Amino acid sequence: MLLAYHHLVCGDLKLMEDLSTMFGEAFNDVETYTGKRPSADYLRRLLESDSFIAIVALDDRKVIGGIAAYELRKFEQERSEIYIYDLAVTESYRRAGIATALIEELKKVAIKRGAYVIFVQADKGVEDEPAIALYTKLGQREDVLHFDIPVGDVSANT
Repeated sequence: MLLAYHHLVCGDLKLMEDLSTMFGEAFNDVETYTGKRPSADYLRRLLESDSFIAIVALDDRKVIGGIAAYELRKFEQERSEIYIYDLAVTESYRRAGIATALIEELKKVAIKRGAYVIFVQADKGVEDEPAIALYTKLGQREDVLHFDIPVGDVSANT
């Protein structure tokens, strides 16, 4: 298996859509990831932005894994943090080091951008045990609470 890793840019709209499809399948949440796809203009702006990072693992041009992350610029110092929003690998490719390789690729981007840390959250459920094992191997664990604060009637925006 000879995989390639690719940091998506504004011209990679098809790969971005394939990444969303792969996330939907990997997370058993196809509707969220493919039901209301963003327009090409939206995806182009997202991929052009300096706050969004998408990296895919490719097996002969097929997306079999990927990361979607955000750069958060800090105010107290000239530095940033990278937040892994989504990370997944197609089931038949799991346990082959692809997720670790994707994080290594993200580290390269983080270094270029002057980030000092990459962080991620994982749920305590059984379905996230492999993710927790991966992140424990790669970093230091912090136990935190997560709160969702509603911003209004989100159904009006969807």
